[in-house]
Amino acid sequence: MKNTVAGFLEMKAKGEKISMLTCYDYSTATLMEEAGTNMILVGDSLGNTILGYRDTLAVTMEDMIHHGAAVCRGTKNTFVVVDLPFMSYQTSVYDALTNAGRLMKETGCNAVKLEGGVKIKEQISAITGAGIPVVGHIGMTPQSINAFGGFKVQGKSEDAAKRILDDAYAVQDAGAFAVVLECVPAQLAAFISEKLTIPTIGIGAGEGCDGQVLVWQDMMGVFRDFAPKFVKRYADAGGMMIDAFKSYDSEVKSGVFPSKEHGYNINDEVMKKVIEYDNSRNSK
Repeated sequence: MKNTVAGFLEMKAKGEKISMLTCYDYSTATLMEEAGTNMILVGDSLGNTILGYRDTLAVTMEDMIHHGAAVCRGTKNTFVVVDLPFMSYQTSVYDALTNAGRLMKETGCNAVKLEGGVKIKEQISAITGAGIPVVGHIGMTPQSINAFGGFKVQGKSEDAAKRILDDAYAVQDAGAFAVVLECVPAQLAAFISEKLTIPTIGIGAGEGCDGQVLVWQDMMGVFRDFAPKFVKRYADAGGMMIDAFKSYDSEVKSGVFPSKEHGYNINDEVMKKVIEYDNSRNSK
């Protein structure tokens, strides 16, 4: 069944949890689709996991369009959300609307996501007003890493918690259909989830959210630079890949691979003619 905005709102009303994973390529998207994942986020986290940047700030619109389109080609029923990258929407309402439109038109995605609450309420309102579904993102917003002084839990003090609550209401009032809560204390995230009419998607925000999202390379043990506390590792795909790469390297160097079963044959008479042709060429 196709996942839709209306469907997610209905899931929240019924108390049904929403699953979301990041994805950046066609092949992985087809696997997530087969697994029944509700939502895919083509996150600017590709800056870390795919492009090897130290943070997400260097990611461009072209990066997001390139990877977003690949993911959308691999999905049919999964709802695809694509991130608006750093400085593609903070500069003005016009830029936000223009770039959100580009993502929708050039990737074929179902929605866009942008970071912030009260400060970008106008941008969210303009985008949703144009008929583009929006997912908000509050709490620990990676595009503001320099302002935060690193990847830190947000909302632990009274004032900080109140700001996050205000951001949540602002995102909802502006027309977003869902909001990501990142690195927010579980009690605060659960309270916000109860108060909002739109679904909350948690990442490091406890079990009280309406859904959860993880970076797939984290939960599969493929991205090994660092592992956030909130990540549960479901498999060591990274270890399996290393073992497979080692076996391949060994078999190539020892001549075990490829064997005859991995090759193709030519008719003996045809090969004879080729040899005769080569001899005639070299004798001239």
